[in-house]
Amino acid sequence: MQFLINIDVEDLQRAIEFYCDAFDLRLGRRFGAAGVELLGGNAPVYLLEKAAGTPVAGPLAQTRRYERHWTPVHLDMLVNDIDAAVARAVAAGARLESEIRINKWGAIAGLADPFGNGFCLLEFRGRGYDEICL
Repeated sequence: MQFLINIDVEDLQRAIEFYCDAFDLRLGRRFGAAGVELLGGNAPVYLLEKAAGTPVAGPLAQTRRYERHWTPVHLDMLVNDIDAAVARAVAAGARLESEIRINKWGAIAGLADPFGNGFCLLEFRGRGYDEICL
């Protein structure tokens, strides 16, 4: 099985610039005028331009919105230097929502991209999550 990351965005060009600048990704393939593939991580990232207010999926009554919103599914990105990664993401346009916190397993910071999608940057220390395994 292979996982793919799909992110709906309101402005494709702005999203390409953000994700490439923030995470050192590079443009792969284009899919017409409304989709691109970004490469450079361990899974491809697909940015899909979808207008605000359009339906999200079949039977759901919800529509897309790009103000900050919460979802139980989000991205965690593992980095080698959390301070540098946070600075780079913020410089690219991310909003820092929770300062870097140190835990037994490492460090974490909560951010949001320019399209309201939350994500976390993590830096494992010691044995990473194995530090908290029972």
